[in-house]
Amino acid sequence: MDRVSLGEVARVAGVSKGTASKVFNGRDGISASTAERVRAVAGRLGYVAVARSRPDGPPTVWVAFDTLANHYAATVLDGLLAEVQALGAVAVIARWGDARGPEPRPATPAWMEYGHAHGADAFLLITTPADDAQARTADRLGTPLVVMDPSTSTPAGVRSIGATNWRGGMQATEHLLELGHRRIAFVGAPTASTPGEERRAGYAAALAAAGLPLDPRLAVPGSFTFEDGLAVTGLLRGPEPPTAVFGASDAVALGVLEAARREGLRVPADLSVVGFDDSYAASSASPPLTTINQPLAEMGHVAVRAALAGVRGEVAPSAPVQLGTRLVVRASTAAPPA
Repeated sequence: MDRVSLGEVARVAGVSKGTASKVFNGRDGISASTAERVRAVAGRLGYVAVARSRPDGPPTVWVAFDTLANHYAATVLDGLLAEVQALGAVAVIARWGDARGPEPRPATPAWMEYGHAHGADAFLLITTPADDAQARTADRLGTPLVVMDPSTSTPAGVRSIGATNWRGGMQATEHLLELGHRRIAFVGAPTASTPGEERRAGYAAALAAAGLPLDPRLAVPGSFTFEDGLAVTGLLRGPEPPTAVFGASDAVALGVLEAARREGLRVPADLSVVGFDDSYAASSASPPLTTINQPLAEMGHVAVRAALAGVRGEVAPSAPVQLGTRLVVRASTAAPPA
């Protein structure tokens, strides 16, 4: 028989999940009558609160990144930590792939159980896989779960933060089309990644609006990495090379710049390159990178605010929160060679 979740207790008691969580975690701000009603419903349903040892002090958000070794993560982390400090909270940072030490692998249900038992008030998963098991665990623990740019689809009922990736994909491709490019490659997006697929769909939509078919040879999947950009060498050496490459991330675009250099191609005279993120590295690249700005630092701010709003028991928005993208034109794009 499935265990009764804190969410079920909250629904029957007529309170938010955050309020019910406060009752069992001993937090202030709950009237005696409300606490009594919640405990009575819990007893009737057979709910058993998960034991935890939470020190007194500021709210704590446990954060799991897929990786910290890229420009995206560094920019998001900067915004996230600034917001944590501004709100008087605490962040515990982990990497999804790190299984060392006594803790379970970050971002897994077991890690959430461990975090809850050690004082986590909310969980924030950034570019990691997200699934129903995590959502069920958060619901049962009564601990808010927020995801940002998950590498899979977002489970129902989970707060989601991201950017307008489809629109950004269109903006990048439209810019290249307006310059006169017709053979435009899209490189480096994982096929299982929701943001990556949205960017690819925006690219395809812009081509279709211009009356151009999508050449599958020019849409090359990857993992948002520098190495994905380096791997365009085969395309650049082909009989019909692209005159422009849209990298699914700035890291991919930086790899394309290096691949072009190794092939003796001048950017943008011989090849135009566009990235996606507008990370710290974009403006200092050589040449400075034209890219799609997604407000990564602000996404970090918003994700922390969403997590702490859940701790306070505020109702989560029903739709994903998407922050707007914009094209930033620098020196890596120009008209195609004559």
